[in-house]
Amino acid sequence: MEPARPFHDPRMRGFRSRTSVEAVLALIDRRVGRLSLESIDPRSAAGRVMASEVVAEAPVPAFDRAAMDGYAVRGEETLGADSYSPIPFTIVGRVRPGAVSTIRVGPGEAAEIATGAPLPAGADTVVRVEATEVDGRIVRVSEPTPPGRHVGREGEDIARGAVVLSAGRVLRPQDLGLLSSIGLDRVEVVRRPVVAIIVTGDELQPAGIRPDGSRIADANSPMLAALACRDGGIPAVIGPLPDDREAIRSAIVDAARSADVLLISGGSSTGPEDHAPGLIAELGELAVHGVAIRPASPAGLGFLGPIPVVLLPGNPVSCLCAYDFFAGPIVRRLGGRPPGWPYRPRVLPLARKLASVVGRVDYARVSVVDGRVEPLAISGASILSSTTRADGFVVIPADLEGHPEGASVTVWHYDQDG
Repeated sequence: MEPARPFHDPRMRGFRSRTSVEAVLALIDRRVGRLSLESIDPRSAAGRVMASEVVAEAPVPAFDRAAMDGYAVRGEETLGADSYSPIPFTIVGRVRPGAVSTIRVGPGEAAEIATGAPLPAGADTVVRVEATEVDGRIVRVSEPTPPGRHVGREGEDIARGAVVLSAGRVLRPQDLGLLSSIGLDRVEVVRRPVVAIIVTGDELQPAGIRPDGSRIADANSPMLAALACRDGGIPAVIGPLPDDREAIRSAIVDAARSADVLLISGGSSTGPEDHAPGLIAELGELAVHGVAIRPASPAGLGFLGPIPVVLLPGNPVSCLCAYDFFAGPIVRRLGGRPPGWPYRPRVLPLARKLASVVGRVDYARVSVVDGRVEPLAISGASILSSTTRADGFVVIPADLEGHPEGASVTVWHYDQDG
């Protein structure tokens, strides 16, 4: 465990210093790991993260089977067949999918067979029905069909002992079909993290209520809940709470009993009613308060025992920025997902200069117009519409003063498509 550092109350005093983004991420890397596993029904496992690899105990298919409707024969006996001189075979029976067959195909014999049915003993190929003509118990084959043609061999899809899914994989719908095909009735997945989202602020009304007078609607909890869901978490929104120290303290203590991570939106900066940092220092450990990043410098990181707590600024853009940089990696790590951004990167030229200040990371919202990057904003922490108008963002490292016009930059796209 990291040694606790003395708490400096920054209210109405300001931050003494700010921690680098790299140091915060390194701390998350050291302190946050994957949650425990649980065993669930594979039919409800879409979107879940595999906790361990899955090995096929049986081959798929488990037997040689017909890949076409037609007639099962000995392939070498069809050589030389054509429409002018078809080769006759005696039909000795029929084989259907799911049925046990005792038919044995001998020389000059054929068995009618449907796609998916087991290949009868003695046969090694299937002549497609379009290349046959039936007359009573005789089928005439007009197409040479070598041994093995139109036959699905045992284990050709999945071999016995093969690793079919690896640990860490986020299960897709087709994966559930594969798990079913190998007869798995339970699958071990990483437990989904419960993400407690505590929203504070005297000025806030519940989300969805029209702003009234000097009060504003809570914009952060719907955004944070959706982000937590995207990252595999189970959000639990608490609030909005008033800027009352004891009410916030009680909410933190209650949430820590069942949550795997706490996100506290608002009350994280240097104002007189910003109680969250002091409460985390009192109840556990405040490892970071104040980060060298714009627009989320009041962000913080603490721990209540093993439970991470992320202090998110109340301004919506700052909140989104802090989630992207710090809370998101924690939620994804807890749930066994890759901690990196779930955004699509694309390298494009800047349409005009993008300025910054050395010593801090900048999270610059941008749009992409005709293949070139147009900066929208770096400042303006309360202008949430700058993120909805943006196609994505560009990160300016702390050691740069920005990028000149024409420079190639990496745009992290909010949308995965397009």
